[in-house]
Amino acid sequence: MKRLSIIIITYNGLGFLTRCLASLRTFIGDPSCEVIIVDNYSTDGTLQFLRENYPQLPLIINSENRGVAAARNQGIEAAQGEKLLLLDNDTEANDEAINAMSNYLDEHQQVGLVACRLVDNQGEVQDSCKPYPGLMIKVRNVLGIGNKSQYVPDVDGIIEPVYVIGACQMFWRRVVDKVGVLDEHIFYGPEDADWCLRVKKAGWHIHCLTGHTIMHDYRRSTRRSPFSRLGRLHTKALLYFYWKHKRLF
Repeated sequence: MKRLSIIIITYNGLGFLTRCLASLRTFIGDPSCEVIIVDNYSTDGTLQFLRENYPQLPLIINSENRGVAAARNQGIEAAQGEKLLLLDNDTEANDEAINAMSNYLDEHQQVGLVACRLVDNQGEVQDSCKPYPGLMIKVRNVLGIGNKSQYVPDVDGIIEPVYVIGACQMFWRRVVDKVGVLDEHIFYGPEDADWCLRVKKAGWHIHCLTGHTIMHDYRRSTRRSPFSRLGRLHTKALLYFYWKHKRLF
């Protein structure tokens, strides 16, 4: 078994993926770790780039865009690590943050999932620690009305939110064994909220370490075009999520 599996899904994001993989060179070269790429039918040269530059990495190729949850599940099911780290392809990680999350899980066995602070390429902190994604919060997001975060770090720089976004989540393999994989009824959002709620329901805590940072070049596709195909799929996923959890607000 590997110490850590890092799972990255990508879809027509070659420029982002290039920088993401460069930031993971320590872990790519570590035999106790693995970096798994799941490609959701990219047509921008991603596969050629990976074959030429990272032929050693496990690569799962889809013949269609299967969505976020299904693609991440492919990586989770292929992973050999006792800990798994989900990273978006538009992140640039660093050894310190990844090792800090791993060590934190070792030292806090009641914590099933941990994340760290995310900032954009200008250094602005992303509100990645979220409350329950109720209907009014989603309406405000679509209208571009900011929602001020309700979370403030404690004296140790720890936040315990309802959920952390899926751009950066590290968790134990045994959490997957107990809770199951991500819900594939959700094509794009809020699969991360659903996953975290299930982890909490199973008895684990979810923490965010604000003293450690990963860069995330955040792209809000559904906010820019809520009536696009992706926007419609996101709305459908939200309605399913509210039905599943029997909670609208």
